[in-house]
Amino acid sequence: MELTSIEVKQDLTNRLRRIEGQVRGVQRMVDEERECAAILQQMTAIRSAVHQASLVLARAYAARCLQEPAPRDTDLMLDQLMATLRKLE
Repeated sequence: MELTSIEVKQDLTNRLRRIEGQVRGVQRMVDEERECAAILQQMTAIRSAVHQASLVLARAYAARCLQEPAPRDTDLMLDQLMATLRKLE
């Protein structure tokens, strides 16, 4: 998929790099046998960060669908968009 702008791509890349760092931090916590509650808290933060990154990408995808030329089948386009958004649940 082609992203709608350089800003969206950069935002998504930054988010994914932060998530990668968070995951490495959790791996370290497990290796160090840290408290389960602390590990779970970090895993919850990771899940939230992944969800937010997904929303950024979904918004870019929706914007791209809305900007496409009219000849494309609108119902098909909406069905594809909704199927993609349902996967975020």
